[in-house]
Amino acid sequence: MDELTAKTILTSVSAMGAAIVMFSAMANAIFEGITAYKAVEAIGRQPEAAGEITRTMLVGQAVTETTGIYSFVIALSLLFANPLIGFLVK
Repeated sequence: MDELTAKTILTSVSAMGAAIVMFSAMANAIFEGITAYKAVEAIGRQPEAAGEITRTMLVGQAVTETTGIYSFVIALSLLFANPLIGFLVK
């Protein structure tokens, strides 16, 4: 296989992988919105528990947001700092 062809294939597959990983970030945003919706709904039913519900929601969203950040970092590394391209150019 020609080196240019192998590099082209690897770059294309990396771009597709980055796109798939970014779907994880989109799902992350959707589910954070659902979490906020459910928290507001729970506070509407039990206003006296608003502090505890809000605290739990924020901790859960912070943990969930790390998934989006990791997805973003993986996508950027696949697109711009792909370690596999170094194996092709020897």
